[in-house]
Formats: sequence, C-alpha cells, structure tokens
Amino acid sequence: MESLFNSEPLLLNLPDAEIIYYPQFFDKEQADTIYTELLQEIAWQQDNITVYGKTHPQPRLTALYGNEGKPYSYSNITMKPHPWNSLLKKIKYYIEATTECSFTTVLLNQYRDGKDSNGWHADNEKELGINPTIASLSFGAERVFQLKHNTIADAKKNIILEHGSLLLMKGSTQHFWKHQIPKTAKPMGARINLTFRTIK
Repeated sequence: MESLFNSEPLLLNLPDAEIIYYPQFFDKEQADTIYTELLQEIAWQQDNITVYGKTHPQPRLTALYGNEGKPYSYSNITMKPHPWNSLLKKIKYYIEATTECSFTTVLLNQYRDGKDSNGWHADNEKELGINPTIASLSFGAERVFQLKHNTIADAKKNIILEHGSLLLMKGSTQHFWKHQIPKTAKPMGARINLTFRTIK
C-alpha cells in the first residue's frame, strides 16, 4: 500500500449531492492482496433482518470494526464493533489522508454472489449526524451501484464499482438520495465493500 490513489478522481454532477469516485484508489495488485486478507481475517456474520413484519437472513455477510463503545444500528440491527486490526488501520489511514476526514467506524459487507444485495436506503441514521461523509471501498467482483433522488423522478445514476475503487459521498447526499446494490442473475464472484463512517 504505497500510493494513495492511481487515477484522477471523478466528481459526479448530481443535484443535491457531493459524490466523488476514485476508480483505482488501490491498484490491482494492492486490491488483490487486500481482498484476500479481508476474506481471511474479518469476523464475518449473518444477522436476521425484519422487513414489512417478516424476518429472514440478511442477504449478505457483515462485520463492524471501530472505536471502542461506538455501536451502530440500522434496520433494527445493532452491531458492536470489533477493535481495529492492522489491515483496517492501514486502509483507514489512506482514506483519511485523501479525503481529509476522520472516521470512527467501518461497516463491511460481503456479497457472496449476485443473489446477495442491499436494498434502497440512505446512510442517515441519527448517530451519523447531519450531512455525514461516507467513504465506500470496493474489492472483488464489480457490482452496479444505483442512486435515485428522493423527489426528482428522473435524477438517477448507475455506477460500476470497480475492484480497488473508492466512492466518497459528502454534504447533503444522504438527505436527498437513496442507493442500493441490486440483485443480479448474472454469474458473479464475491465482492467486499467497506463503508467508513463517523459515529457521533
């Protein structure tokens, strides 16, 4: 992990949003190494989630790492963080140096295949505060990241999240936009996503 990022960042031109995409935040060799280590070292779990009164296994594996005493709650799930390990500390350092933001927590998602998904939502939980900054790293198989505006019907955007890429969402993005990783019937390898956030 010698370089911060290996390509020019792309600022998405979207209303009521500040979103920056770094296609090769880590180069392929770095990203391959990190992906393998994440698969092996992270304490993955699968929680149950209740949607519309029905409880079923969450369609992905998750893990939470962060500062002591900072649990994170979403969709009626409360996760208590594992302490930072050396790999996540290194990744956190590079993200903070690039974004000039500090983060207390990382939520990891493992999408095992195209059937694993994450439905429409905003990262707007109260413990994240107003106008939270979310730094989202992707490793492994490329997946489509979909955005839609809450009130502007034709304001939509699809982004292919590449291996080793960073997506930074800032400002009022979470107030005005929702995002998802949809299911796909295409044969798909595993993907690991790390979303760094600050719990107030």
